[in-house]
Amino acid sequence: MSRYSAEFNFELRTCRWAEREWPPDSDDDRSTLVARQLGTKHRRWDTLVLECDPVGLRERANFGPKRLDGDLLHVVKNAPTEWAYYRDAVPHPGYPWRYVREAIHRADDRGIVDARRAGNRIQIRRKWSYPDWVDRIVAIENKPDLDASAARSLEAQLEYDVAMALSDETWVATEQTGAPVEPVLLEGLPTEVGVIVLDTETLSADVEWYPRSLAVSDPGTRILERPSGGDHDGSAARFDSISADEKAEIRLEIAERAYERGWRSFVDTMRPDCRFFGLRSHAGNQLVPYCDAIDECQTATACSGSCPEFEPEPPAWRMRGWPIDGGPGARCRRLLADRRERRRPGL
Repeated sequence: MSRYSAEFNFELRTCRWAEREWPPDSDDDRSTLVARQLGTKHRRWDTLVLECDPVGLRERANFGPKRLDGDLLHVVKNAPTEWAYYRDAVPHPGYPWRYVREAIHRADDRGIVDARRAGNRIQIRRKWSYPDWVDRIVAIENKPDLDASAARSLEAQLEYDVAMALSDETWVATEQTGAPVEPVLLEGLPTEVGVIVLDTETLSADVEWYPRSLAVSDPGTRILERPSGGDHDGSAARFDSISADEKAEIRLEIAERAYERGWRSFVDTMRPDCRFFGLRSHAGNQLVPYCDAIDECQTATACSGSCPEFEPEPPAWRMRGWPIDGGPGARCRRLLADRRERRRPGL
C-alpha cells in the first residue's frame, strides 16, 4: 500500500472512530457530526467533529441537506416573522445590496425563506428560526506515521490553529506503535494540542495527551510570516488579527459545509462507475473504497478518469435488479448516502 493511500485509509478510520466513540474516554453520549478535508482559505483540516445540540441539529434539517453559505445565512438568520421590505429587515451586510437580493432569490428557490413582490419592493418572511445547533468544533490532524520531518511541518499548522482558535480543541491522531512511550509525545508539538493513538485494526484509541480548550470567543491571531533563518534570526514575524464576530461567522460556515458533506462523500470525487471500484468492510461496520485493479484502498487522485486501469461498468451490470439496481457503482453511491443521512436527523 502506498504512503498516500495509507494516509487516506487512516483518515477514514479516524472519521469512523470519531463517529462511534466521540468524545474519547467519556460516557457522555453527544450528538456528533463528522466531516473530512474542510477548512478556510488559509487552513484545511483532515477531520472535523461537530458536537451538536440534539434539538438544534434536528431543527437544522428544515433548511435541507445543502449548506447555507454566508449570504444565505445572513438572510435566513435575519428574516422577520412578518412580511417586511428586505432592506428594513436585514442589516447592511457590508457589501452591495444586489448580492442580498440574489441570496433572497436563492433562498426562495430552495424553500427556506418566503419572498414576494409588493410593487417594486421585495418582501421576505421567515419560515423557520435558524437554530443554534453547533456547540463545539473539534479539529483533528491525521498522521499515521509521524516521523520527525512530518512533525516539523505539522508544528507550524498546529501553532496556527492555537493562535486562530477557530476550533474549540485541536488534536493529532496517529497510529499506535505499541512502544512504552508513543513517539508522537517526543515531538515538539504545541502543548495545547491533544494526542490520540489509534489502533486501526480494532478501531480503538487511547488518549496520550489531553488538549486545552481554545478561546473561540476571543479575537484570533493569524500568523502570516515567521522568521526562517534559524535560532539566530532576529527578524520580526508578521501577524494579522480577526475579530470574534468574524470568527463566529467563519465557524458557522465551516459547520454548514460539514453538515452538507460529511466524511463519506469521498465517493463524489471517485469513479464508482468503474468495474474495479468496490467497497470493503472493516471493523466498526465501516465501508471503505477499494480498487481491485491495484488491490488496495485508493485515493481520489488515483481513482479518476485518467487512471490507466479505468474501465466503465458493462451495460449489463446496470440492467440488473435488486440489490444493485442501476449497477454496483450506483448502489455504492446510494449506500454511502444512506449512511451519511443517518447522521442528520430530520431530513
